[in-house]
Amino acid sequence: MSNHRAILIAGPTASGKSAIALALAEKLGGVVVNADSMQVYSELRILSARPSAGDEARAPHALYGCVPAAQAYSVGRWLEDVSRAIGDAKRLEQVPIITGGTGLYFKALLDGLSPIPDIPPEIRDYWRAEEGARNAQELHKTLGERDPEMARRLRPSDPQRVIRALEVLDATGCSLAEWQNEPGKPVLPAEQALRFFVSPPREALYARIDRRFDSMLERGALEEVRALAEQDIDPGLPVMRALGVKPLMQMLSGNMTRDDAIRRTKTDTRRYAKRQLTWAKRNMIAWKEVLVKDSESIMDKIFAIIDV
Repeated sequence: MSNHRAILIAGPTASGKSAIALALAEKLGGVVVNADSMQVYSELRILSARPSAGDEARAPHALYGCVPAAQAYSVGRWLEDVSRAIGDAKRLEQVPIITGGTGLYFKALLDGLSPIPDIPPEIRDYWRAEEGARNAQELHKTLGERDPEMARRLRPSDPQRVIRALEVLDATGCSLAEWQNEPGKPVLPAEQALRFFVSPPREALYARIDRRFDSMLERGALEEVRALAEQDIDPGLPVMRALGVKPLMQMLSGNMTRDDAIRRTKTDTRRYAKRQLTWAKRNMIAWKEVLVKDSESIMDKIFAIIDV
């Protein structure tokens, strides 16, 4: 490990990151730390592909299933939590092995966050209501009229970030683009971390996505979504954007067939994986890309690089 304080393992969904992190934690005496925005939610162990109870018994894990679905969890809050997790690992002489698929979490960890003020609850509530009442194209058009620079940066098909840009504009009177130009303070400087990006062949990845969702259904993912629906929480909360939640809820309400819900979730997940790969090519240039066909050979390659 030399002078490195942590190992970071990123990659698209279903690429086998968690298995690699667990193997490293067992080998190095480490702790697996979550960097996935949906695996923080306690209600979605199966649907978010959180480590199983058996996996958690094999090595320490942190920041998994630690937030109730009714709470909004943000990258800023994750930075606070992961900073504590890294500090705890250091105190216990453990190696923090930070893994997940949320690229923005890793970017914030290594670069810091721009000092954007908190959004007042009334502004946040207003734009959440607008997100539910208007389609993504309408919201993007509104952003284009008020903040052309951010509208150019964001896809019309990404309402979450469009809403964020509108919230910041209303709360501060300044474009999110201006705030993003303000430098942040990294929690973990890049030179203190070994960084790996797991990138399986595209078709093999898509096949894994399909098989994994079939397994999720067999293990109770539908029951998780039924329990979530019974909470009747705000549809604008982040947990409602977890892959599979909306199609399975539509199936439970009789508005979608089971076959269509399965097909929609698999398609959405493949598209999400494609976006993760595209994002990584633009934002993780300095990461060590590991191009292999199976998790065992990935682990062999990583073990060789870190010399264990």
